[in-house]
Amino acid sequence: MSFFNGKKILVTGGAGFLGRQVVIKLERSGCRVIFAPRSKDYDLVDIEAVIRIYQDVKPDIVIHLAARVGGIGANMKNPGRFFYENLMMGIQMMEQGRLFGLDKFVAIGTICAYPKFAPVPFKEEDLWNGYPEETNAPYGLAKKMLLVQSQAYRQQYGFNSIFLLPVNLYGPEDNFDLESSHVIPALIRKVLEAKDRGDKNITAWGTGTPSREFLYVEDAAEGIVLATEKYNKPDPINLGAGFEICIKDLAELICEISGFDGDINWDTSKPDGQPRRCLDTSKAKAEFSFKARTSLQEGLRKTIEWYKNYRR
Repeated sequence: MSFFNGKKILVTGGAGFLGRQVVIKLERSGCRVIFAPRSKDYDLVDIEAVIRIYQDVKPDIVIHLAARVGGIGANMKNPGRFFYENLMMGIQMMEQGRLFGLDKFVAIGTICAYPKFAPVPFKEEDLWNGYPEETNAPYGLAKKMLLVQSQAYRQQYGFNSIFLLPVNLYGPEDNFDLESSHVIPALIRKVLEAKDRGDKNITAWGTGTPSREFLYVEDAAEGIVLATEKYNKPDPINLGAGFEICIKDLAELICEISGFDGDINWDTSKPDGQPRRCLDTSKAKAEFSFKARTSLQEGLRKTIEWYKNYRR
């Protein structure tokens, strides 16, 4: 019998980029009753909407993916909004879940919660050894409070809540809006549009020297579903692919796969963000046998092909 058989699962943000993949993985894992409400129907910043969603859905498990997110530019423009909305959604969803008698709460954090100069690869034990990178610290700290709440509720109430730390995600159906997107969709859009126009160059943010780790969205969804089924401890768990690539090499790889042979101009007046990002993923493998399957090259090809078709 599947772990999910007969259980009602509420996936906040289930209609979003990551949420759609989580719903698909849940269905393939045997879950037959999944609710993925829209924000227009339940604004989870509003406590009345949070109470109403528990009354309407009556879930056994909540996977809390709903978040206000964006790239460096969006975080710099909206630090107050990103802090407040993410904090209120998470805290209220967990508190009302506790009062409702929820079986399990799966909280999704962010790599932005790690200290700016955490040793690489980032280990879960280093999470509190410094302040996050300034451009997205409000968002990172708001999500980090879910870990504090999760551990406090387990200690006082015996509430089964877990906290996962996914690295930067990418894949088909990502956000390609240049005002709010992350680095991979932004670069893909710039490269393909430059190619269409016949431009000889594109402009990218920063110096190109920082490194990042990227996890294909389907792999991230698999990790979340595995943790939902198998992990029941207070300690945070990284979800990543276990590699890093500098932004300059990433941009060149996207150009190569897209067939763009122009130059990349680096706008050094724009921020780089955190110097390096790469996760130690050994705990996820040990605790619930998660290992990313999709190589960066394969994932980029799939993402680029999807966006080409989407633009058509």
